[in-house]
Amino acid sequence: MSKFLQGYTLEQLNAIPAGYNNNLIWNIGHILVVQQMLVYKLSGLPMMISDEMVEKYKRGTKPEQDATQVDVEEIQSLLFETINQTKADLENKVFKNFQEFSTMSGYTIKTAEDAISFNVYHEAVHTGMMMSIRKFI
Repeated sequence: MSKFLQGYTLEQLNAIPAGYNNNLIWNIGHILVVQQMLVYKLSGLPMMISDEMVEKYKRGTKPEQDATQVDVEEIQSLLFETINQTKADLENKVFKNFQEFSTMSGYTIKTAEDAISFNVYHEAVHTGMMMSIRKFI
């Protein structure tokens, strides 16, 4: 995800090609939001992202306005902060009370570890979308 942020201009990150509902930056923001919601929110723990970010990038949303360079920098920073913190929290066994959740694809997530595993699949789906979008920008 970081390479996408570094490899495209702000204009390209915000471009929504014909036939698509979103853009590169939305997909990256969405990946961040879903990881935090799946792992932290369902564990009853505070997320490392703002409520505003959740509202912008949660499932069912689409870009309502262009992301700014500040938005891109925040997302870039959060890509690494969230991974590092999740790893530390896993090692410290902070994920104790997980609320079971069934995904749209029918997979039932029962633990934070399940959420992390499912998140890899979710990221791959959106990476595929981004690879498609980049052909048209």
